[in-house]
Amino acid sequence: MRVPARLTASCLAAGLLLAQAAPAAQAAPAAQAGPVGHAAPAVLAAAHYPGGVQAKGAAVLDTGTGKLLWSRKLNTERPMGSITKVMTALVVIRTHDLTRRVKVPAAVVPYVRKYDASSAGLHPGDWLTTRELLEALMLPSGCDAAYALATAYASTRKAFVAKMNSEAAALHLTHTHFANYDGLPWPTETAGYSTPADLIALGRAAMKYPTFRSIVDQRSYRLAASPRHRRYSWRNTNLLLGQYPGTIGVKTGSTRAAGYCLLFETRRGKAVLIGVVLHSSTSAATAFSDATKILNWGFRHD
Repeated sequence: MRVPARLTASCLAAGLLLAQAAPAAQAAPAAQAGPVGHAAPAVLAAAHYPGGVQAKGAAVLDTGTGKLLWSRKLNTERPMGSITKVMTALVVIRTHDLTRRVKVPAAVVPYVRKYDASSAGLHPGDWLTTRELLEALMLPSGCDAAYALATAYASTRKAFVAKMNSEAAALHLTHTHFANYDGLPWPTETAGYSTPADLIALGRAAMKYPTFRSIVDQRSYRLAASPRHRRYSWRNTNLLLGQYPGTIGVKTGSTRAAGYCLLFETRRGKAVLIGVVLHSSTSAATAFSDATKILNWGFRHD
């Protein structure tokens, strides 16, 4: 139901804002020799936060208890790239109109070319259902799919972005602003931004929807050709799905200003951890490595 989902996310966002725990956000100290019979400072520190994480902003939370396990710069605003598309999907899914057919606009081609954007390779004139466009949005991170959905689900694309920000306000994501529907660096590199606290709250809200969950935990998706559209085959940009057992979502993101980002959720036994890394250097591999280190630590210390 909509109200409980919003309340849960609102409470999470408010709770995370209070849970700064500054010592846990610092870099691990260098290893030093300790007194005989006592652990060295670096060893002691390892019990309190994951080591070797390069992300400038990060957090991990136990979804079962709501406990924030660790964070770095929890409420510092940063660009998040295509993690933006989580909100795009949430706004569309809340319409409960997944069978609606949407015609792919001709403008998606020059739009993708203009920004050298990630694309699902949509063909103008094809008719796809909303559910199919959500697959194109979330797996290959199709900015063309975001454009098509924003065009279809509001009077103007600007009005769709207003819906995104209205939803953010309803979820009490007070340090989040969406400048567009796909996370591309326009009108400026830093016009759209969020925080680790807000993105975990957003991720939890989105993952409450079975449709969203069933899309983001797929490694690939194939759509056979039909009279209304061409054949499509999409692979998920979230490589944790194939690399880290138990991963069930959710979304990658990157721009020059954002660096490489990842919002992720993983299940191990009864424990489910959701986390995020923002600006993990300039390498996608580093973002996945950061997430792996955080998850390994989180499941050991949860």
